Amino acid sequence: MLDWEDLKHFAALAREGSLSAAARAIGVDHATVARRIAALETATGLKLVDRRARAYVLTDDGRRLAAIAARMEEGAFAAERAVQASSLRIRGSVSISAPPSFANAMIAPRLIDLKRRHPGILITLIGEKRSASLQRREADLALRLSRPTEPGLVARKIGSMGFGLYGAPDYLKTVPPHAWAFITYDSSMNDSPQQKWLLSLAGDNEIALRTSDLDNQVIAARSGLGVAVLPRFLGDVSPGLECRQIAQPSVAREIWLVVHRDLRRAPVIRAVMEFLAECIRGN
Repeated sequence: MLDWEDLKHFAALAREGSLSAAARAIGVDHATVARRIAALETATGLKLVDRRARAYVLTDDGRRLAAIAARMEEGAFAAERAVQASSLRIRGSVSISAPPSFANAMIAPRLIDLKRRHPGILITLIGEKRSASLQRREADLALRLSRPTEPGLVARKIGSMGFGLYGAPDYLKTVPPHAWAFITYDSSMNDSPQQKWLLSLAGDNEIALRTSDLDNQVIAARSGLGVAVLPRFLGDVSPGLECRQIAQPSVAREIWLVVHRDLRRAPVIRAVMEFLAECIRGN
């Protein structure tokens, strides 16, 4: 019998493409992934990877076994979802993936309300910019700014997020609009509606800072470095910032609550979904 843990680590390597990425996905160090793969090669008697200076490359045998391991992994995740969905109790662990700004400003401050309502629920809150895989149980629920297209997911629009133009009051008072410097997102956000809107406002004006971290944008704008396009739920409550109305229409993003279809009727999942919808409506 092959060790499932060895197969799981090998499947992660095949999916993620590198030892370090596989290690991050599983939550171990890269040496553990390498050791597990070596153990699997010993158990199968097959050479599964070519070990090169900067990468592990799957052999033909490795690709065949990786495809089988991926199906086994999907089956294991499906079994876990089935067990969770069968429980009628409103208790247990639920993991939520959300953009960092949502996790910090919308969800974390209201977790005490959920705790008082359902003391048996333990939340794992993952603030991250990437989209967690609900199929691979990286999270049970997710908040996203676009409707997902992955198979097996159910999405519900629970609100929209408006944006505004913010700067320090002294900066807005002393610097005329035609001379504003702009604080923008970095190039990873170039396809986002808010970045496109911001760049259309900036035109040929100076770009004073590029950063995708909203906290950095708030701090920089507050210091008088320039103006930034921020979500209204964040900009409106940030001390030292003032929203400047402009003639050009603003932009908004839809907010989607996403769950795997296997879990959507589990009482504990439904309780947390309603809580998340309340968090968004409250902002």
